[in-house]
Amino acid sequence: MKVFLILLLVAAFSGNVVADMPIETTLPNNLAKEIAMDLKDRTIYPIIKAGDWPGIQYGAVYSVLIGPEDDPEVVIGFGYDTPDNFVFLTHQDGQEIDLNVVVPQTFQNIDALDVTFVPSAVLNNQVLTASGESFSSEAILSQTQMLKAHEMLDAEQLLVSIARRTGLMVVSRDASHDLLDKFIYLHSEAWNDDSYGNAPIANRLFLIENGKIVGSMSLADK
Repeated sequence: MKVFLILLLVAAFSGNVVADMPIETTLPNNLAKEIAMDLKDRTIYPIIKAGDWPGIQYGAVYSVLIGPEDDPEVVIGFGYDTPDNFVFLTHQDGQEIDLNVVVPQTFQNIDALDVTFVPSAVLNNQVLTASGESFSSEAILSQTQMLKAHEMLDAEQLLVSIARRTGLMVVSRDASHDLLDKFIYLHSEAWNDDSYGNAPIANRLFLIENGKIVGSMSLADK
C-alpha cells in the first residue's frame, strides 16, 4: 500500500513526462481503508501452516505445533485477512505492537468466531465438518470451539483432520472401525486433492480431549 502511494507522489511531481496524465486524488474505498488501518486496529488470528512455510525464512512470527524447533512439521503463524491475501506478523512488527500481548489474544479471537459444525447425514451424523471460512481449520486451536464438537458427538475424545486450509473434520475416537476407516479415507482424499487450491497443512489426525490437542498420529504411511 505504501509503495502505491509513493508511486502516486512520484508521478505527480516528475515533470513533463507525466504532466498531462490524470492523477486520481482519491483512493478506492477498500484501498483507503487498508492504508488507514494500522496493526493496532486489526483483528489478528493464528493461522496454521505446514512446517515448510516460506514465511519462516522471511521473519514471520510463529510457534511450532508439531515437530522439533529446527525441523517443524506444522507451525502457527499470526496474521489478518485482507480482500486479496493473508498478511502475517513479522518480528519487525514488534516495533509497533507488543507481540507478547497480541499473540495470546489471537487465540481468543478464534474463540469468538461463529464456527458452525455440520453433521454429515451420509455418515449418520457421526462426522462433523467445518469448512469454507478463512479460519475453519483454526477452530482446532480453540477449546471453546472444540467443546461444541465434543457435545454434538457426545464424545470424550475426538479425532480431528485439518488436511488443508479452510477445512476441518471431526469424529469420535470411539467410533466404529468402519466409520474410522471412512474418516481416514476422506482425510486422504482431502490431503491429495489440490483442485480447490487450499494449501496443505498436515497429513495426520489430532487427538482432542476436553477441547484441547493432546496428541497426533501421522497418516503418511497409511
